[in-house]
Formats: sequence, C-alpha cells, structure tokens
Amino acid sequence: MGWNSWNLFRGRVNDEIVRGIADAMVTSGMRDAGYVYVNIDDTWEGESRDANGNITTNNKFPNMRALADYVHSKGLKLGIYSSPGPDTCAGYEGSYGHEEQDARTFAEWGIDYIKYDWCGARTLYSDEEMQAVYQKMGEALLKTGRPIVYSLCQYGRNDVWKWGPDVGGNLWRTTGDISDNWASMTRIGFSQNDLAPYAKPGHWNDPDMLEIGNGGMTNDEYKTHMSLWAILAAPLLAGNDIRNMTPETKAILLNREAIAVDQDKSGIQGKRMWQSGDVEIWVRELSGGARAVGIFNRGPVAKDVTVRWSDLGFKKDPKRIRDLWLKQDIKLNGSEHTTPIPPHGVGFFRVNGK
Repeated sequence: MGWNSWNLFRGRVNDEIVRGIADAMVTSGMRDAGYVYVNIDDTWEGESRDANGNITTNNKFPNMRALADYVHSKGLKLGIYSSPGPDTCAGYEGSYGHEEQDARTFAEWGIDYIKYDWCGARTLYSDEEMQAVYQKMGEALLKTGRPIVYSLCQYGRNDVWKWGPDVGGNLWRTTGDISDNWASMTRIGFSQNDLAPYAKPGHWNDPDMLEIGNGGMTNDEYKTHMSLWAILAAPLLAGNDIRNMTPETKAILLNREAIAVDQDKSGIQGKRMWQSGDVEIWVRELSGGARAVGIFNRGPVAKDVTVRWSDLGFKKDPKRIRDLWLKQDIKLNGSEHTTPIPPHGVGFFRVNGK
C-alpha cells in the first residue's frame, strides 16, 4: 500500500512534490491506514552516469538520500523506478549493464521499493529472455542486504505470474497501463479471475495503480475500483494528489473496512462466482472463515440484484452481513438477499457465514 507519482504527475514529479505528498500521507491519515510507500516513477534519472558509472539524479531531485531520510522521518518508505533496458519508457537512464551497481546505489540511498519496467528492454531482449533479465536485478537487490520490495512491471507478458516469485518478485503487473476511465478500469479489473491461484502472501498479481480521485470517474465508479482491487488482493497504490483530496475521495481511499479486505492475512485472491448480463458477483475467502462479497453492476442503469447464498458457495444461510460502504450491519432472513446497486456501482459486503 502506498502512492505512486505516475498517474497524475508523470514527468512533473520532483523533490518538492514528493516531500509534500509524504507530509500529506501523514496529515490525511493515509499512513495510519496502511499506505506507507511513496514511490517515484520515471523521470528522476540524470542524463548520464558519473565517471565511475554510477547512476545519477537530475535537477528535479538534487539529493535522493536526503529525500529518503525525509520520507523515513515521516514513518514512510521511499520507492524508485528503473528499467532493465538502457533507457526507461520516458527516455531516461536505465539499469542495463549496471544492475548490481544500481542496486547498491538504491540501497545506499535508502530505497525501499523498486518498480522495474520492461519498456526500455524490448528492443534488446525477447519475451523468452524476460525471466533471466528480471532475475538479474532480483539477485542484485538481494546482494545489497537491504529489504527492497521488487515490483515487476512488464504488463503481464510471458505469464509472469508463473515465474515472478522465482526471480524475487513481490508483485507483478498483469496488464497494460490503467487509465482514469471506466472502460480501462473495468477491462483490467474484471480480467483477473484466472490469475487467482498465483496470488499468495508476499507475491501479488498487480492490476496497476489506483486512479481514485483523479477526476475521470464518478464516486460510484471509484467505489467499484476500490472494492474490486480489495477483492483481488491487489496492491493499493494511490495515484492522486494526496495533498488536495475531496471528502469523497478520502472516504473511499481511507475506508478501513475495505482496506481490511484487501490486506487480509490469508492472501487469497477473490474470484467471479456468478454473472448475468451486466451483473457480476465476486467472492473472496478471508481469514477466520469470513468472505468478502462484491456485487458489481457494470451496466448504465440501476438494478436490484438478488443474491442466493448457495450460488456463492455458502453451505448455510448467513444471519448478518456487514455493508462495507454504508458501514453498517444488515440482518438477513432466508436463502437470498436483494440489494439495489447503482449504475457502474457496487455492493460490498463482509459475510461471516455463521
């Protein structure tokens, strides 16, 4: 859980913005809700290496070690970005031929997370070489002796979920880049069903960062975004301006009950259990015998959706469920329950099944 600069700031990210985000992560309550990584994406790198081959920063980031110290002083962790190619997606210096050297530099700076983007490597390597290429940086990070989260960003190519853990990956992108619109978010989020067996504690399918609060979707659509990512046990990396959030955005990102589903210690990814037309019902098994249930209305009009508990794998009818957006308990009676779902909206529940 944390924040990444790319979705909103892209090439405009700089030291001042990152410090401001770190401050806001604390004052907004984001840190205390579990968002601890402050991740700098592409465009921090210098135009060339120094005389000893060490990677350098550009003038937007005058002192990365000092920035890491500042972020750490807030009880947060700092992430950075690189590529196994000679150039990054934005044309900056990559780690090709300097994997161990860059890993040591990142560790010396106090970096806690690295997003490693295939973009600049596509002209050098084939997809069949991808695993060995990512293993090279994975081993380099281990040699530093510093715990650094390793994020594989290669858009789901070459069935990365099958070998991601073997190269030291903690999370791996399963899709192309997300955009701040309903079509992109749903195309990505609802395509994750078959990958559920590959998620486990410490190793996660990553359907890309959150767009919540960036303005391209309605609040109901952003609730769908948050609920679906929670059921998918996906990393929660906010991509908005934490320094200036509306109350509605804060209520979605800081919903502790939704976060608890996402962060459930069992690490089991949810799956689609029922579908009819525009309506899908996804279920995630949680620790302690509970389950999270998401009733998604992908259509443009409101619908009353009836849930039959036996269709979702419940052996007996639950007597009470918790509505995670209304934050209230609902008493039940019988083998089914009907709930209204707004257009592009969701009903998100925690069901104990007892």
